[in-house]
Order: sequence, then structure tokens, then C-alpha cells
Amino acid sequence: MYNSLLETFITAADCGSLSKAAEKLFLSPTAVMKQLNLLENHLNLKLIERTNHGVRLTECGESIYRDAKFMISYSQKAVERAREIAGKKCQVIRVGTSMLNPCKPFMDIWFKLSDRFPNFKIQIVPFEDDHRGILSVIERIGTDFDFIIGVCDSAMWLDRCNFLKLGAARKCIAVPMGHRLAARRRLKISDLHGETLMMVRRGDSPTNDRLRDFLEREHPQICIEDTEQFYDISVFNRCAQTGKVLFKSGMLEGRTSVAGDGSGGVGLCDSVWDFVSDEGGGGDSGVFGGD
Repeated sequence: MYNSLLETFITAADCGSLSKAAEKLFLSPTAVMKQLNLLENHLNLKLIERTNHGVRLTECGESIYRDAKFMISYSQKAVERAREIAGKKCQVIRVGTSMLNPCKPFMDIWFKLSDRFPNFKIQIVPFEDDHRGILSVIERIGTDFDFIIGVCDSAMWLDRCNFLKLGAARKCIAVPMGHRLAARRRLKISDLHGETLMMVRRGDSPTNDRLRDFLEREHPQICIEDTEQFYDISVFNRCAQTGKVLFKSGMLEGRTSVAGDGSGGVGLCDSVWDFVSDEGGGGDSGVFGGD
């Protein structure tokens, strides 16, 4: 954006010597002198005078020197601003996705709003669901991906990330294909009498703890079995293989869950649980992200 000969001129003026300027610019003193001559010829002005002690600026040279430093600084800032704008035009947002924490709820929203944000692109980054490793996944937010989507009020999750609520999800009961409740779209709590209900153990989810208290107090006919603190595919497979029912939160996009172990897989059907009490029966669904 400016004549590069100005940098040679400023360096010579700052050094006060052609030889010192040549060392700084990794040029020969002759090359420095030629560049200064080219600049003077281009401007049709005398900028530098040679003396026994080196070089000094003429009155015109002093004027060019002051303005040239401003021009170079202003040009560099202009280029930096332009590059920032160019970078914003292709900013990539990375969203994590997995079988149990799919990014579809966010993508459904994004497809409706993406026209308003032409400078952003979405990159989907898959990750593995494992009850032993999910906390390490949360800790990788901001490194491997920018956020993930999930239904959760886990204290251990929320200690490690921020949460932006997108909506609320109903509590559901997942049952194996062929189970007596599989064809039911909606259930009452009494429908679960005589069943073994798999739930995460106490201590991490206030919502689940309140619901467990209610069930143990008001519906002792339901046998509650503890699972790992966080569900993974093995929990869904165990539910399908044993014929037990699984307490879960439904994602916003649908009713069906499919669990597989790589050996053909097993199927589960979700039924919405009609449950209204002071303890509450839903969960928040949203974006888990870093700072």
C-alpha cells in the first residue's frame, strides 16, 4: 500500500549511516544508496545529504520522514483490519455430536436462521459416548469443538462448562421392542407398577433425585435399579436385553432411540411419561459450551 523504498529511507535516517542501514536491511551500502536515489528521482526531491559523519536529512527529507512513518503505520493497521474482516467471513463453529448427544436440535434451529449469519459455517465433530469418559469430553469443549447439545442438569457437567437453554424436554420411558408397553405412546406412572425402572444413581441430578424420591414414596410397586451416573450405549443394550424399562430425557427432535453394540444392535421405543407433580417432570435441553 506504500512505496517500499520508504522503509529504506526511514532506516537510513534512523541509523544516520548508509553502512549501518545496509547491515540492518541485509543489503550492501551501494544497494542502499541506489534505492535512496530511486526514491529521490521518483519524488523529484532531495531527501538526504552525505556528510563526513554519515547522512542527514534535508528539510524536505524531514517532512517526508515524519509523514512516511505515519503512512506505513496507517497502512499496516488498514491491512490488519481488512484481514480481520476477511477472517470473519469464514468463521467456523464446531459442534460436537454423538449417538446419545446428537447435534440435530441445534442444526434444526441453524437451518432456519443460517441466512442471517452468512459469515459463519458449521463443522460437525463426532465424539464417543462413554459413561467413563463423558466428563473428559466436556473438558474438551473449546479445544476439539466449541459446544455440544444435550439434555442434562448434571452438577458435574455444569461445573465444567456453561449452559445456554434451548428448550425443555419431556421425561420418557424407553422400553425394548416387544415389551408390553412398546406400543403405548403415552404412559401413566401406574403403568410401570411391577416393572424394574433403571435410573441414574443419586447425587448428581437434582431433577432425577426429586423424581426418585417421589416414586419411592408414592409408587413402591416400581422397583428402581441404579445405573452408571451417565448413560452410554451399554446401558441401553442392557435395558433391551433384560426387558427392563429405562428412565430418560427425550430429545427435542423425536420419540425413537436405537441402541447398538456393533453386533446387529437392539431396538428401544420411547413413550412420553405423563407426569405432573411438585417435583417436576422435565429437563432443560441446550448448548453446553466453554467460556
